Amino acid sequence: MGRGKTERIVASAMANIAATLSKLSMDACLFLNQNFGFISFPDELTTGSSIMPHKKNPDVFELIRSHCNRIQALPNEIMLMTTNLPSGYQRDLQLLKEHIIPAFENLNNCLQMAGLMLNNIQVKKDLLQDEKYKFLFSVEEVNKLVLQGVPFRDAYKKIGQDIEQGNFTYSTNLNHTHEGSIGNLCNNKITTMMESIIKEFDFEKIHTAFETLLK
Repeated sequence: MGRGKTERIVASAMANIAATLSKLSMDACLFLNQNFGFISFPDELTTGSSIMPHKKNPDVFELIRSHCNRIQALPNEIMLMTTNLPSGYQRDLQLLKEHIIPAFENLNNCLQMAGLMLNNIQVKKDLLQDEKYKFLFSVEEVNKLVLQGVPFRDAYKKIGQDIEQGNFTYSTNLNHTHEGSIGNLCNNKITTMMESIIKEFDFEKIHTAFETLLK
């Protein structure tokens, strides 16, 4: 009765990781293009266009996205393979291994390549100094009025009217210090917590089992 269940559970775990990688890859492809220009990568990690000499194609992220989208289909594929089988072992189950075993290596490769790309990412500095992003600071201006004692409803209405009438003024200086804010990302705290959790896993044993499975 348990045939295929383990494979489906493992496939679901891999699909969750793949979903995150796929979304990350989509964001990287989107924000690299000239309409955004938020990020860039070294020439050796991108490819040129066949006709446009200025273009830098994020091939690595495009392939990660595709591989991960395919991995996300695994749980459904396994479920359909096992949904109408009687109890016991059937030869149908042989086909489960054809896709799930290569998926381990594919996902691992995607993680390694994503790590390589992110280690070499170049983020555009002073991006929000561009005037086209000025309305992102409308909330800041509303909050400033609220801190001065203006009711939020009135502050919201005033800033909205200023924008409509072309009188909106703003500052790009942010002084936030709450946890998770630009001024206090808590990266060290997150790293410490992550390392503590990782130590609870016996990755050497897991790695050995993984090597055995691939063989």
